Amino acid sequence: MHYNMGKQVGFEDVLRYFDEDGDGKVSPSELKHGLGMMGGELPMKEAEMAIAALDSDGDGLLSLEDFIALMEAGGEEQKLNDLKVAFEMYDTERCGFITPKSLKKMLKKMGESKSIDECKSMIKQFDLNGDGVLSFEEFRIMMQ
Repeated sequence: MHYNMGKQVGFEDVLRYFDEDGDGKVSPSELKHGLGMMGGELPMKEAEMAIAALDSDGDGLLSLEDFIALMEAGGEEQKLNDLKVAFEMYDTERCGFITPKSLKKMLKKMGESKSIDECKSMIKQFDLNGDGVLSFEEFRIMMQ
């Protein structure tokens, strides 16, 4: 997978994080569980209602297109919040930065195996201040 980390790739990564069974769609229970793993809480009834409101083909699941619509539905503030959620998924060490180690861990979780050196070079492309890690601001610029 080529990582220029454009919008489409970012949304696919987030969708894959929630998509536990790998069917390319997010069910209410996957949405509930994914948010729970990130420290959020969403009652099953609300997860079902959220998916029903956004489900474009009536299958009771969020497709990538539905997911992108969800992410783009909010204004700039919502997009910033969505980026913060995505950033926190990659910041597995909870240090406020995406490190080569945390990037490797998140990519592995999504079925993408990379060496630490490969992760370092991926980060280096967007590491504006040369500190070897990505801050939220660098991540935000990368995702534009």
